[in-house]
Amino acid sequence: MAIEPKTRQKKAPKDRDGRMSLGAHLVEFRKRMFRALLAIAVGAVLGWLISDQILVALSTPVSAITDSQGRAASLNFTDVSQAFDLRLQIAITVGIVVSSPIWLYQLWAFLVPGLTRREKQYAVGFVLTSVPLFLAGCAAGWYVLPHMVSLLTGFAPQGTTSLISAGDYYSFVLKLVVAIGVAFVLPVLLVLLNFAGILSSKSILKSWRIAILVIILFCAIATPSADVFSMFLLALPMIFLFYSAALIAWIHDRRVAKRQQKFDSELVVP
Repeated sequence: MAIEPKTRQKKAPKDRDGRMSLGAHLVEFRKRMFRALLAIAVGAVLGWLISDQILVALSTPVSAITDSQGRAASLNFTDVSQAFDLRLQIAITVGIVVSSPIWLYQLWAFLVPGLTRREKQYAVGFVLTSVPLFLAGCAAGWYVLPHMVSLLTGFAPQGTTSLISAGDYYSFVLKLVVAIGVAFVLPVLLVLLNFAGILSSKSILKSWRIAILVIILFCAIATPSADVFSMFLLALPMIFLFYSAALIAWIHDRRVAKRQQKFDSELVVP
C-alpha cells in the first residue's frame, strides 16, 4: 500500500489583490486566538504553581501595618470559594503577563495583512519595546505598593483593626501595577504616533511642562511616603522616557524634512 507524502499546510487563500476573504479571516483569527490562549494557559499553570509565593508577597505590606501603625491588620477571605477564586485570578494574571510577548505577536500577525510595509515595521518596534517597558512599569508599581497600602490604611482611627478583603485587595494591587505599567508604555505610543505622521516632535516638546507636572503628581500619589526619594525614584525614569520619545520624534522629523527637501529640489526644473 503506497504511503502518500506529507503536504505542508496551505496558508489562507488570497485573491489577485492579495486580500483574504471573510472566511479566511475567520480561520486566521481562530488560529491566532488559539495560539494566544494556549500561551496564556501555559503561563497560568506557572502562575498557579507560584501562587503561594505571590500570596505571601501580597500580604507583606498588610503585615507591615502592625509595625508601622501599631494596630492589627490582616487579609480575610469572606466566603468559602474566595481563596480558590483568588488563586485562579493570580494564575490568569501571571499567565497574561508572562505570555504577553506571544499574544502580542499573534495580535500583530493577525493585523499584518492590513498594514503597509512601513506600518509593519512600526508595529514590530512597538511590540518589541512596549513589552519590556510594561514589565518594568509593573515592577515599579510593585515597588510603590507598600507606600500606597500604608497611606490608605493610615486614615483608620487608632485602636481599630483593618480587616481587608483578599479579593478587593488583589483588585487594588492589580489596578495599581497595571496603571504604572501602562504609564511606562505611553512614551512608546508617542513615538508610534509621530512615525505615523499624526503627532510632531514640536507638539510633544511644547507639552513638556504639562507632562512633567502630570508625572510628578502621579508619582506623588503613587509614592506617598515621608521621604521624597521614592517619588523621584519613580518620576526620573518616566521623565527620561518622555524626553527620549521627544528626541526620537525630533530625529525622525528631521529625516522626513530632509527627504522632502531633496524630493522638492529634484522637481525643480533648471
